[in-house]
Amino acid sequence: MGQFYWPKVGQNKWPLTPIGSFTRKSTFFWAAVGATVGLANLWQFPYLASLHGGGLFILLYLGCLLLVTLPLMVTEAAVGRYARHGIVLAMDGLIRSAKRSRAWMAVGRLSILGAFLVLSFTAVFGAIALAYVFFGAMGQFSGAGEAEATGVLGGLVSDPREVREFMGWHAFFLAMVLWVSGQGVVGGLERAFRIVVPGTLVLLVALFGLAAWYGKINGAVSQILQMHPQDLSWASLSAALFHAFFTLGLGMGVWAILGAYTTPDTQFKRSILAVVLMDTLVAILAGLMIFSVATETSVFDGLRGFGLLFVSLPLTLAEFPASQFVIATVFVMVVMIVWATALALLEPVVGWFREWTGAPRGLSVFLVGMAVWIAGLASLFSFNLWAEYRVGGATAFRWLELVTGGLMIPLVAILIALFTGWCLTRNLARTMVGAAPKLFGKIWFWVMRLVLPLVVAYIGIHYTAASLVSLCDSGSDAFWCEPSPGIDFRDERKISPEVEVEGSRELLPANKLPASDRVERQSLPENTPKEDDILYHSV
Repeated sequence: MGQFYWPKVGQNKWPLTPIGSFTRKSTFFWAAVGATVGLANLWQFPYLASLHGGGLFILLYLGCLLLVTLPLMVTEAAVGRYARHGIVLAMDGLIRSAKRSRAWMAVGRLSILGAFLVLSFTAVFGAIALAYVFFGAMGQFSGAGEAEATGVLGGLVSDPREVREFMGWHAFFLAMVLWVSGQGVVGGLERAFRIVVPGTLVLLVALFGLAAWYGKINGAVSQILQMHPQDLSWASLSAALFHAFFTLGLGMGVWAILGAYTTPDTQFKRSILAVVLMDTLVAILAGLMIFSVATETSVFDGLRGFGLLFVSLPLTLAEFPASQFVIATVFVMVVMIVWATALALLEPVVGWFREWTGAPRGLSVFLVGMAVWIAGLASLFSFNLWAEYRVGGATAFRWLELVTGGLMIPLVAILIALFTGWCLTRNLARTMVGAAPKLFGKIWFWVMRLVLPLVVAYIGIHYTAASLVSLCDSGSDAFWCEPSPGIDFRDERKISPEVEVEGSRELLPANKLPASDRVERQSLPENTPKEDDILYHSV
């Protein structure tokens, strides 16, 4: 195990971490943006904003970010920055300093396991996006209908006869991630984040301009930015809390390792606030882009997830001039987003392995990468070869997603909040977080003590319950599918398409619409993730 550095209380200069450090203070910002901007910004946020009040939902979401999740982000980053280690050794040092039970070590270990599992299926989604770059460039969506576009996705993901091709794309994407990570913190991660993340933002702005020029920007502004108070409800608050928590990569050791890599002169609290605002801006731009290109024949209302990103969006873009280039460029941007996310998820695992074993970086990246590849095959095969093998109505992928999203990540967040709020002395906590306005310090202290544990417990319980209910809708005969009194989480999970009815905006179940207003939408291929699957963590 590498030498353990632990600064004394009041020490202003931190030694460099023995497993690497960034050389420029702005790298923390670019790396954090890469870690937070994920597929949920593309396939979840636009849907939520259009459904829950447009601009009012954005304001509600920002409030949840600033008052609930921002304190946790600051805490995780401060733990790594103060200790100059990943989350496991950082927690070890805090436990020793506070003279607390060694049982708190579970926080660090669970976060590393969570990052590993989330990375395993994030790489599968990256493989699909990578394949779509070539599918778009080769014109597979030119002149295609919804059935043909659905067939493209099904042929790649759920056809057992094409599983080797899917595995090839999966290995290709993961090799891209491992190649960058293997170059080191400076030569690999720092260089990649400083190129890939700004490049992604430039592509997003360019594609937004193209969509605004050829699409219907006024309709997009109406859906995303205009205030629709009649659509705001308590469900909107739940949706804002969910997205604010899951979109930022919390509870997986990412912020701790990025904090450990910061230069001593990095203004990390200011940088974290900038990251939150940038993540929101990217989500808004993505929403405007998506709704700008929506046409009357390609209804996006009520669409999210795989159906939006891999079926409806390519079909709509196929109507643009130079559509093959446009579609390929869009999915290059998607690949860059998932690539940056995967690099951020891999780093806490590699950092932990190096600190645990003392192994060189190249060997650590190779061994961790092989383990991620093997674990990822469980998710990949869940869509095809193992699709019929289900426990409680769920495939291996659904259980991995449910356990990480509903149990592990919320549990880690709750434990971090309780530990820093109740187990650390105020002097140590203030020293760890660093200089801050008095009001921020008070808000941070009470949010970590009381607010955040309760809110995250609600998110985890609700997440798990909604996921289990979705399995019942898929025909599961598990014991939790038996009718019982209590809260029916399906009301918030199954959200109906939004339609225009005599000039007013109303929500009606699709099966109750007049026949003339219904849109016959091709079902997604069997066994692929559906709109009701909760897929935040490809973030």
